[in-house]
Amino acid sequence: MSAPTGTVTTALGDRAAAALGPVLPHEHLFINLMRERRGDGLVSDEVLVTEEIAAWALLGGSAIFDLTTAELTPGSVPGGTATETGWTRAPSNVAAVQRVSKATGVDVVLGTGHYRDPFIDRDRMDRYGVDAIADEIVRDLDEGFPDTDARAGIIGEIGADAWYVSTTEERSLRAAARAGLRTGAAVYTHAARWRVGLEQLRLLREEGVDPARIAIGHCDTVLEDGYALEIARHGAYVGVDTVNSRNPRVVAWTVRLVLELVRAGHLDRILLSHDVCATSHLQAFGGNGFAFVGGDLRAALLDAGLDAEAFGRITVTNPARLAAR
Repeated sequence: MSAPTGTVTTALGDRAAAALGPVLPHEHLFINLMRERRGDGLVSDEVLVTEEIAAWALLGGSAIFDLTTAELTPGSVPGGTATETGWTRAPSNVAAVQRVSKATGVDVVLGTGHYRDPFIDRDRMDRYGVDAIADEIVRDLDEGFPDTDARAGIIGEIGADAWYVSTTEERSLRAAARAGLRTGAAVYTHAARWRVGLEQLRLLREEGVDPARIAIGHCDTVLEDGYALEIARHGAYVGVDTVNSRNPRVVAWTVRLVLELVRAGHLDRILLSHDVCATSHLQAFGGNGFAFVGGDLRAALLDAGLDAEAFGRITVTNPARLAAR
């Protein structure tokens, strides 16, 4: 497959896609998951996040996709979300991400769109409708987040909470699809534990989105043989992107899944990341942080037979091609 062309929009401006370097394509710098994770669901310590991102930079990492959609961004009020600031990223969140990017030298691609149930405001989604929601996503991508000097670079993460797509989530997915078609931005989904990624893919394709502009997230959490291969056969990217545990069984499953995809001819459809979304995922609290994929997981994959050039294509070429416009 050809090298990435075009540009990638980061929090600090556009970058040539071919020069983006090693990428973690599904992460969260600051996030508010307190609705579901009262114990560790708020990541808001800027000093700590900067230190953790720096660990990725020390391994040669140069970019991160921050897929923290509107409902998940910590707002300017304690415990608040972007909803208080106009149903998009809070300006304070964008500014914090920009400071971390400048301090570490790691480019950050900002996501836009709406997450999933039970976080989405169902009443607002009903009142505004698909096209009006798409207009807001397009604004974030083309004009920028309100009251900031930064534009979104990708749509996501958006998705489904269960084994089906709810009516509210369907509106969100269709709005994302329409925004993607208007702007050329890729769509990255949340599809954990169940095979709902196939339904997401069907909906997005029904709206006219090229599968090559779609990444189905968290395929590694669906412990069914053949699921990830089916996503790849449809031409979408496969998110092996929930590597936030160093449990030997988790690592072994991840290695097996990556090698299975490579041997089936889908090297150019794999995305590797951690999905850091809780304090317990940070290195400071015993988690993998942002450095496991480029360190221990890379070593495990190479020991299992993946060559270094293939790992580079997975972590450099694939995400750059996905995000390029």
